[in-house]
Amino acid sequence: MEPILLIRRELMSNYEHQFAAKHFRIEESRVLCRDSLVIGRYSVLPHYAELERDLNLLGSRLINTYEQHRWIVSFDYYQHLAEFTPETWDDENIHQCQYAGPFVVKGKMKSRKWQWKSLMFAPTKGDALRIGQRLMEDSEIGEQGIVYRRFVPLKTFGFGKDGLPQTNEWRFFYFGRQRLSYAYYWPGSSFLDQAMISDSALDLADRIAAIVAPFVPFFVLDLAETAAGDWILIEVNDAQQSVPSEHDLDELYDNLRRTITA
Repeated sequence: MEPILLIRRELMSNYEHQFAAKHFRIEESRVLCRDSLVIGRYSVLPHYAELERDLNLLGSRLINTYEQHRWIVSFDYYQHLAEFTPETWDDENIHQCQYAGPFVVKGKMKSRKWQWKSLMFAPTKGDALRIGQRLMEDSEIGEQGIVYRRFVPLKTFGFGKDGLPQTNEWRFFYFGRQRLSYAYYWPGSSFLDQAMISDSALDLADRIAAIVAPFVPFFVLDLAETAAGDWILIEVNDAQQSVPSEHDLDELYDNLRRTITA
């Protein structure tokens, strides 16, 4: 199958588009994606299952199936990766949690990080439950389900909007066990020159990728350095929807093309 990118043009920057088009055929309509391996760049949501069905009728398939996507966004990955990431509770077990705080509260897939002090960081369990209730009333986040994560202090260079910590966090793109590209997480950050990543972080990312790969082919890992100097997994994402941060886009799309056609 020919690999092609199905994009939602208004969500892809002109800068990213020029590199994507250098390495892939690009379409903006699913009806033109016949007999192809489709990478749904910014185009799979909100009707992922419907898109998968329509592509199958055209003899094509998505790089990640809807069920593989659900493994990520339903937070099912946590049971396989708990040792690498902050301890986490959900609506079913948060009331049994003995940890008093602080917490990071978010949807299983998205957060309101730009409202860090009011809708993400919770000093106490009571604060966390109040934020969780507010997020449940958010039409976009509420349907995802809420997770309550143990706050782990990270190496922080400064603070952004509403006190959001600007941390030493890095984003990794993978296809299977193949690392395609990695770069600093915060795009356009004034702290980019201070960001550094260690060999131990690269090794940890590859270890985690080896666990994720049997469940979903095309994914993103976000890793961050703790204040104590260790590295932890922040989250896993479907790479079809993930913004490439500070990545070398020529490298990313070239490696993706080479890997999926190998």
